Amino acid sequence: MTRHGKNCTAGAVYTYHEKKKDTAASGYGTQSIRLGKDAIKDFDCCCLSLQPCQDPVVTQDGYLYEKQAILEYILHQKTEIAKKMKAYEKQKQAQKSTSQLESKSEERERVERFKTRENSIVSKPINPFTSGQNKGIEKGRTDSSSAESSTGSAATSSQSLPSFWIPSLTPEAKPTLLKKPSKIVLCPMSGRPIKMNELITVRFTPLDPSLDRVALLTRQDRYVCAVTRDVLGNSVPCAVLRPSGTVVTQECVEKLIKKDMIDPVTGDKLSDKDIITLQRGGTGYAASGVDLRAKEARPVMQV
Repeated sequence: MTRHGKNCTAGAVYTYHEKKKDTAASGYGTQSIRLGKDAIKDFDCCCLSLQPCQDPVVTQDGYLYEKQAILEYILHQKTEIAKKMKAYEKQKQAQKSTSQLESKSEERERVERFKTRENSIVSKPINPFTSGQNKGIEKGRTDSSSAESSTGSAATSSQSLPSFWIPSLTPEAKPTLLKKPSKIVLCPMSGRPIKMNELITVRFTPLDPSLDRVALLTRQDRYVCAVTRDVLGNSVPCAVLRPSGTVVTQECVEKLIKKDMIDPVTGDKLSDKDIITLQRGGTGYAASGVDLRAKEARPVMQV
């Protein structure tokens, strides 16, 4: 391919590069791009603030959060749930009052129909000499009333029909019915229930304990395994021990800790639930096992 091969427009073939460039410029079609290392969260960063954690806590699913950020999120979600519940109770009360009014109106109509039926039972004496004339007059009245009723019904039906061109006949949208909100706060990453008392405090072992926090954050290698002293990173699978909150490598768990199932820091007995795999952001390589492709769904033009 020549130096100007990508921008050549005199070719007889619509190349893949031209199709990809036109798709990006048109605004149609699903866009897909591979994420680089700069777009991936580090293993010691909060899933909400995306910043290195100062007071880290982890959920039972292994998602790391800053304690202040996750507590603010839980309180905000509880406030939103309370607002939704209040709106739902208000709607429920309005529906109850509407149903009571409808039942009262139905009962009133039933009483009126009963009164009309009872009043029509009283019969009048019939004059045999004027009965024929009365029948003709009643027939004429019936015909005229039926014609008037048909005309009136046609007029009312024409008025009741919805129209999108006449403002007075435009159909109005019905109010949206609110569903009863759930009182359970969900984790923003896993979507599973999350509680404050279930958060586990995490204790990272710094590589150089003499460094302060600012100097530690400027370094790429910040923390090490508490047992093997291996450097931790996105390429190293890690785990958190629940009793002590210590972060160790998965290799240390498989080769050392699972033999006797004892916490190496506190000496407490461990179970399988006490070993929490820490969710990491992955690396820039495809072999890290993390999906590194981002997709944006856009409208598709079909010919």
